[in-house]
Amino acid sequence: MIITRRSLTLGSAGLAASGFALASPAIAQNEPIRIGWLAALTGPSSAPAIGFDRGVRLAAEAINGAGGVRGRQIELVVRDTQGDPTKAVNAAQEMISRARVHAIWGPTNSGESLATTPIMARARMPNVHPCFVDALIDPTRYPNAFRMAPSNTQIDDAVSGYGVEILKVKRFAVIGDTTGYGTTTVNSSVASFQRREANVVYRGTIDATQPDLTPDMLRMRNAGAEAIALWTVSPGLISRIMNTRANMGWDVPLIGHPAMGSGEVGQLIAKPENWQKTYILGFKNCSYGADGKLPAHVQTFVDGIRGKVNLEDTTLWWIAAGHDAVTVIAKAVQESGSTDPAGIINYWNGVRGFPGLYASYTWSPQEHNGVPPSDLVMSEANSMRHGAYRLAPGYA
Repeated sequence: MIITRRSLTLGSAGLAASGFALASPAIAQNEPIRIGWLAALTGPSSAPAIGFDRGVRLAAEAINGAGGVRGRQIELVVRDTQGDPTKAVNAAQEMISRARVHAIWGPTNSGESLATTPIMARARMPNVHPCFVDALIDPTRYPNAFRMAPSNTQIDDAVSGYGVEILKVKRFAVIGDTTGYGTTTVNSSVASFQRREANVVYRGTIDATQPDLTPDMLRMRNAGAEAIALWTVSPGLISRIMNTRANMGWDVPLIGHPAMGSGEVGQLIAKPENWQKTYILGFKNCSYGADGKLPAHVQTFVDGIRGKVNLEDTTLWWIAAGHDAVTVIAKAVQESGSTDPAGIINYWNGVRGFPGLYASYTWSPQEHNGVPPSDLVMSEANSMRHGAYRLAPGYA
C-alpha cells in the first residue's frame, strides 16, 4: 500500500530537520519507490521495531504529502519478522524476488540481520539497518550494507568506559538474551571490560521468556558483581531483572542497552523506584541539554509530532532512526536520479555529515559504519521525557 498524506504530516519543517529537500513534483505519477521494511513488530523483541515503525511512516507520509521524490511516491513493503531469523530470511527473499523493492531498511535486531545480510549482498540490494554486531558491516563482503547505528565496539567502549571510569566499578556481571544479538554482544562486552582491566566475575545468557530470574541474579551477586551490564531489547526480560533486583534488596547499578529506558519497561516494572540506578547508552541528538532542550532541528521535529505520535511508550532515537532511514533512501533516489541499486549505493558511499535526526551520518567506500563515536553519550534510563533522556550522573 502506498503511504499517502492523511491527517498526520510533518510538512517542510520535518523534512528540513532531516536534511531532505524535495524536488518539484512531476506532472505524471511514475512507478513508486518501494522500500522494504523488515520489522519485528510482534514477539519478545518488538519494542525497537514499534518505535522505528512510527518514524518510518512519519517520513513516508511527509515525503509523499509534499509531492514525493522526483514525482514518485514512496511505497512501504512491510513484513513482520516476529524477531525470528528464519522469518526474516523468507521475508527478505520475498521482497527481493517478488515485491521487487528498491532498498531495504532492517532488520532491527542483529540475530535477524546476521541471517539476511548475506542474502541481500548476493542480490546487491541496497540495505540500511540499525543493528550493532560488528560483523554485519564489511564493505568488501557486503558492499550494499550500511549501518545507521553505532557498532558493538563503539557501544562497548562507551558502556565499559562509564562503568569503570565514572562509576569506578571493577567487578561486573555481563548478561544478554539468547538471541544472536545477545550471545554475540556478551562476548564483545566482556572483551571491552577486560581491555579496561575490569574483572568480569559472571557472564551468561537468559531466555527472554524465562519467568523467574532469581537464581541467575543470586549467582551474579554471589560471584561478587558490583554492576550488571545487560544486553537485550526485550522489555519483559529487562523489567523482570529490575523487579528481581529490587526484591533481593540488591542495590547494584544496571548499565547497557538503550532498550532499558523504553516506555514499555516503565509500564512493566512493579514500582517506579525499580528503574533507578540504570544507565543506558544514549545519543547526543536525543539528549536534553542544560536548558532542557534538544538540538534545534530535533526539537523542531518533536514539537511537530507531539500530540500526534506517542513519544511516551518508546524512545525518540528509535523514531528518529526510522525517519532517517526512509529519508536517506529517498535522498539517494533524488540525487542519483533513479532507483538503480548501483546509484543508491554510490550516493551512500559519498555521504558526509548527513544531518539526521538520530545522528550525523558519514559513509565512504571503505567505511560503512555511519555514526561517529562523538554522537554517543550515557543517559539515565528513568529520565525519559518525550522519548529523550538526561545525561547520566558524572557524564558530560
